Amino acid sequence: MKVLVAGDRFMTVPVMTAALRHHLPDVEITSIANDFPYTPLASIGDVDEAVGDEEELIAALAGVEVCFTHTYPLTRRVLEACPQLRLVTVCRGGPVNVNLPAAADHGVVVTNTPGRNAAATAEHTVAMIMAAVRQIPQRNAEMAAGQWRGDYYDYEKVPLQIEGAVVALVGYGAVGSRVAAAMRALGAQVRVYDPFIDSGALADGIERVSTLEAALRDAHIVTLHARLTAENRGMLGAEQLALLSPGAVVVNCARGALLDAEALCDALESGYLHGAALDVLPMEPLPADHRLLRAPHVVLTPHIAGASRGSAEVAARIGAEDIARFARGEEPLHAVR
Repeated sequence: MKVLVAGDRFMTVPVMTAALRHHLPDVEITSIANDFPYTPLASIGDVDEAVGDEEELIAALAGVEVCFTHTYPLTRRVLEACPQLRLVTVCRGGPVNVNLPAAADHGVVVTNTPGRNAAATAEHTVAMIMAAVRQIPQRNAEMAAGQWRGDYYDYEKVPLQIEGAVVALVGYGAVGSRVAAAMRALGAQVRVYDPFIDSGALADGIERVSTLEAALRDAHIVTLHARLTAENRGMLGAEQLALLSPGAVVVNCARGALLDAEALCDALESGYLHGAALDVLPMEPLPADHRLLRAPHVVLTPHIAGASRGSAEVAARIGAEDIARFARGEEPLHAVR
């Protein structure tokens, strides 16, 4: 069996190859790499969130049965040009860079690596909550500019604390459940809205609510952990933000389109919200004149919540294990249906 390792600067060829060799020491490996994240993810052909050239990929897949990749575009054009391809393993939670109907049409099995960056994203989310609640980046910038403001001990200006606060989590998967545990450990009252789980899935002390409105009402912190669908696009807009407690904090490390950025800016500029922290944005990168760059009390990071060495190594291991199962004639554990 011949495997193409199609890596990039995050999921590197050496990391992916080492994981493969651990399970399949004698497998024939060839490789290519693109320059993600220096080139941002984009729609290519009929797939989304991809980087790389279709022609380069087609040439590299000549004689290859398995493609082990992260960001390369497995479009219908690529799949039709590679009839010998039997398995595509994508090192990410959702294989959005693969045309799944085309893969099914050509008998190509597609696997992914669910949960690969759950720990990293949860850690980043907790850090973003802290940064937005305590406005740490703003205070650091003032100190660097030579300011020492004693008025921040004014009762009217001090922030809320997480202990005793109501934290609303939208989504209780691999990331949301970790964030919920961290918030509970800090003494928060945690509510979860997730229509795809039942109450038995929740850890002790965490309340499940049946509607988004019930989760948001009078909450001090809301953090989003849902996958983006046609149904939940813009799920947090002006009407929903108005349900939060005045002075609340909004955090989004999931998908930018879950949140109405214009409504968020309105709520921040009016003073209704204390702050916001976003790792995912309505456009990436943001244009220089975007309101989020001027809105008060916003913490922004450039879609890096899931970026850790551990994430890359876990994804490579999960992917390599499925490729090894496939090589033995067994069903991969993470085949996408």
